[in-house]
Amino acid sequence: MAGPVVDEDVADDEGGAFGGVGAVIRVTLGEDAPARLDKALAAAVPEEAALSRSRLMRMIAEGAVSLAGVAVTDPKARALPGEVYDLRLAPAVEVETLAEDIPLSVIWEDGDLIVINKPAGMVVHPAPGSPRGTLVNALLAHCGDTLSGIGGERRPGIVHRIDKDTTGLLVVAKSDRAHHGLAAQFEAHSVDRHYLALVHGVPSAHDPRLRGLRGISFEAAGLIRIATNLARHKTDRQRQAVIWEAGRHAVTRAKVLESYAGAAALVECRLETGRTHQIRVHMAYAGHGLLGDQTYGGKRRLADKLLGPAAALGNDFPRQALHAASLGFDHPVTGERLEFQAPLPADMAALVAALRAV
Repeated sequence: MAGPVVDEDVADDEGGAFGGVGAVIRVTLGEDAPARLDKALAAAVPEEAALSRSRLMRMIAEGAVSLAGVAVTDPKARALPGEVYDLRLAPAVEVETLAEDIPLSVIWEDGDLIVINKPAGMVVHPAPGSPRGTLVNALLAHCGDTLSGIGGERRPGIVHRIDKDTTGLLVVAKSDRAHHGLAAQFEAHSVDRHYLALVHGVPSAHDPRLRGLRGISFEAAGLIRIATNLARHKTDRQRQAVIWEAGRHAVTRAKVLESYAGAAALVECRLETGRTHQIRVHMAYAGHGLLGDQTYGGKRRLADKLLGPAAALGNDFPRQALHAASLGFDHPVTGERLEFQAPLPADMAALVAALRAV
């Protein structure tokens, strides 16, 4: 399926931010596009645009979807592979977001951007269930009115995000030119993002079960490539699921860094794409779910007889053991290549130390 062309503001990662006043998303329908327009657009539109099928139906009815410059107002209209649709987003609704004096771990800051090492438990931007205590609330206090306004008042400066209980590096735009430049790099998948994860078992190219899984391949330097489509789970809308005939393409590369008695491993995960919960879903699909992941980890537990006291620490780990450890991109204004690293947070470092002691 051909990728979307976005005329205005774009973002990617485990979630993201699309929008801005008059933003237009150009979507080319793939060869396997459903025949009905609203379904075809729902399958093809970038996940980061956060456009549900019901919202797409409203946009079609309101004349905000056009084909070759002509508005299409029937959500049941026939859609054909290869057709190119323009989706014009309404201006972002401004919601008052309060500045809160919340401590931030600032790794880098200049007049155009700021890089943050996010702690566990912090939501990136306000939502109905978490209007306060978010990264955006903290940034408004730290940066004042210098944050980029693209994306609406709810997500000032946000071009990508990581899950609430995932720790690590995030870059935030402080100027509109930086926002556009960073968004373009995320859309082009040219941002380097490496995560560290603690997983059940030890992924191996010699595992016949792993070799037999659809979408799994093996590359040089011990890399395991996981390529699937991802979409919302059919029955649990808070989860993502691996599918094949629709959804959005997602690619993760994983490499084992350390093995612990064959029962657990420290794995580096490299994102080629950035979909919601991508690493967590892909590692679970491969049979190596993250320690502490209550959503995708299943009921698998570490064995005391293999890991001793470290098993209890791993089984009781209070969040998914995932950390955004490195982030690299071109400065959107100066063009300078920037590379940042964040060490493991204290909780993951303690768990790694216990596992190493086995």
